[in-house]
Amino acid sequence: MQIAMISFLKWISRLVFGSYIWSKLEFSITDALRYIMGIAGPNGFGSNSTAEQVTEGISPSHLTAIITGATSGIGAETARVLAKRGVRLVMPARDLKKAGEVKKRIKRESPGAEITVMEMDLSSFASIQNFCSNFLSLGLPLNILINNAGKLCRSFQLTEDKFEMTFATNYLGHYLLTKLLLGKMVETATKTGVHGRIINVTSVIHRWVAKEGFKFDDMLLPKSYNGTRAYALSKLANIMHAKEMARQLKERNANVTINSVHPGIVKTGIIRDHRGLITDGFDK
Repeated sequence: MQIAMISFLKWISRLVFGSYIWSKLEFSITDALRYIMGIAGPNGFGSNSTAEQVTEGISPSHLTAIITGATSGIGAETARVLAKRGVRLVMPARDLKKAGEVKKRIKRESPGAEITVMEMDLSSFASIQNFCSNFLSLGLPLNILINNAGKLCRSFQLTEDKFEMTFATNYLGHYLLTKLLLGKMVETATKTGVHGRIINVTSVIHRWVAKEGFKFDDMLLPKSYNGTRAYALSKLANIMHAKEMARQLKERNANVTINSVHPGIVKTGIIRDHRGLITDGFDK
């Protein structure tokens, strides 16, 4: 029934878009249809699967994870479920009050959860360096780094380091964070024999700019600034970062891998702040 429905919708799409345009969109449209219908992929999970279902039966109580953007949305749910499974969490956050509230909620559900909240602003290089210095001074291992935090500015803004805000927060900040923590991750993997994982949370929106590439001048001109484009460029950069780091890690035989992931359409703060005909239909 599901396969028949996808075939029918693809046929309708060809009529609407035409054969040429369809050939350019088929992969993303098919993915969208599978997502909407909740069809499971090769791993047995689909858009209807929850984090608890995906991690059921796993007890990674010996692991330590850093999650950016854990005060809301995907990051908060990731933190909740990992804590429930016994992972020690470190939550860097710009808003310590909000992070503290998330920590309390998690502790109510999982009283034994070990959670450390630390200050960090991803748009500030100095703040990232300070966080990394403070974290490393704790002497904790580091098995997992989830670069999840995301920002989409409607209007042109510059960081204290004079970079465009969206690109700086989503890509430059995570690049620096990963660079400063990579040594600890490789060290932890070597000492424990446990495979280290770095996850860059990206977005399929990177396809909007993938062919034309980076035009940094456009991000720095207030009159021609486009927030969605800046966001798409930052997500393309996240993917390119992961690909290059994967190559380097393999080359040095490190027991650490890095992957990019598109989480699907999730009603996070970014989606709620940019409502539209399509996104209003999703309540996940």
